[in-house]
Amino acid sequence: MSRNPTRDTASAISLITSAAEALKERRDEVNRLNVFPVPDGDTGTNMSLTMDSVTAEVGKLGPDASLAEICHAVTHSSLMGARGNSGVILSQILRGICEPLAAVDHVDSDLIAQCLERAVSVAFQAVRRPVEGTILTVLRDAAGAARPAADGGADIAGVLAAAVDEAYASVKRTPDLLPVLKEAGVVDAGGYGLAILMEGFSSVLQGRGLRSFDVTVSTLATLPEMAAENDWDDQEYLYCTEFLLFGKDLDRTAIEDYMVSIGGSQLVVGSPDELKIHVHTDDPSKALEYALGLGEAAEVHIHNMRRQTQERAEGLRAQAAPLKPLGFVAVAAGQGLHDILKSLGVDEVVSGGQTMNPSTAELLAAIDRVPAQAVIVLPNNHNIVLAANQTIGIAGKPVAVIPTSSVPQAFSALLAADPTAPIEENVAAMTAAAESVRTGEITTAIKDSKGKAGAIRAGQIIGIVDHEIEVIGDDVPDVAARLLDLIAEDGEAVTLLAGEDLDDETLSHIADVMTAAHPDLEIETHRGEQPLYPLIMSVE
Repeated sequence: MSRNPTRDTASAISLITSAAEALKERRDEVNRLNVFPVPDGDTGTNMSLTMDSVTAEVGKLGPDASLAEICHAVTHSSLMGARGNSGVILSQILRGICEPLAAVDHVDSDLIAQCLERAVSVAFQAVRRPVEGTILTVLRDAAGAARPAADGGADIAGVLAAAVDEAYASVKRTPDLLPVLKEAGVVDAGGYGLAILMEGFSSVLQGRGLRSFDVTVSTLATLPEMAAENDWDDQEYLYCTEFLLFGKDLDRTAIEDYMVSIGGSQLVVGSPDELKIHVHTDDPSKALEYALGLGEAAEVHIHNMRRQTQERAEGLRAQAAPLKPLGFVAVAAGQGLHDILKSLGVDEVVSGGQTMNPSTAELLAAIDRVPAQAVIVLPNNHNIVLAANQTIGIAGKPVAVIPTSSVPQAFSALLAADPTAPIEENVAAMTAAAESVRTGEITTAIKDSKGKAGAIRAGQIIGIVDHEIEVIGDDVPDVAARLLDLIAEDGEAVTLLAGEDLDDETLSHIADVMTAAHPDLEIETHRGEQPLYPLIMSVE
């Protein structure tokens, strides 16, 4: 690096950001490997969250920040934001790397080797009983490759490249060092996450994209065989407990000894004034009570590891199951609507609707969770169609959107679906079915206004068809009856969806009035439990 502070700051922050992004892109891949030492959350997620804390902190630095200031930000934020066992160890690796860096104003290849060697020392000291075949082994092997590269005259990029290559080679060896990994057919998750982080650093220095490394020997390729297993051992401690402890002259050794007495997998790292504490225990209150006798606690996180394991096993089963040809995502608010959509074949229901529009990111997440080769999205609201369309082309699978503007339209569209037919055929059939549905919605005016039906006072009941206020009244039954008169022409069946504010007695009364007025219509009622709209009706 040069001695230009602005350029050095930008370069350092770019390295950190790129490494964090590289890990975030592959965190799910890392999570799937998490079988050692206990199901302590998700390794990829915990390491990525720790790096998120780092990038947020360094992002606050000005363009003239010194290398020492950057190092302080990295060291402090990684400790404060460390999540899980893997995150705490990562914070200590970053601390070790930063210690030599903070003392200089110029970086060369020899210093990079020193930083990795110091990281090995700090990280191994943080773990009471280091185990071979873990992130610590990968770190040590990478540092061991960096030193001869530096001594041989390699530049900074060359030293990091040597360290990264050896890190991945070390990852592939972890199953030979840990029987639990070999039995499960995976490499160590933390070690793999560290190799990805180092690759993120290296790729920026070499001006290239991330490379693909083969770590599958019998590893990632055999993950489906793990899916049916529940690797929780009831003899293990139940709660993963972590928190920050602030005090004065805190005795790290004494605190660690106490944590050992009440649990396992303990890590106590930091300074005499602030410590990050991580322990697995059956009684988190003991850890917190002890800590509160020494100072102030903050950022307390307690996770039930048995439940985490069950959720992870379910996720692996879903990944292991063969993908069906077509899946469905729908948007709705209200448990009743949720249940009906599920019964009609919807895989994921995203909570939302009028005034509660989900984002494109939320829809993408739901699409990704669907175990299908292609997905059709039913937005069920005019204001959500655009966000749904944004998922096309950026989701990891083919996506189509049926521009439904109401949940009843989704019901008809789903009844017309054929999951075995090509997605194009389904789009045509489902769109036609949705367009055949006329929907009326009843809600309460929140302010004085004017509409197609005339002047409206706040608090009046209004009936809406195709985004136009067609009926105004003082109670739901009256407005419902008049609204049906407008949309019932040539219809054969009416569906009434009761909102959370409409009781069963009133719903039954409305159905009876409609039956008397339109004896030729088949009227069906359901509890939709949607908010804001006491009644939604549809005619087909």
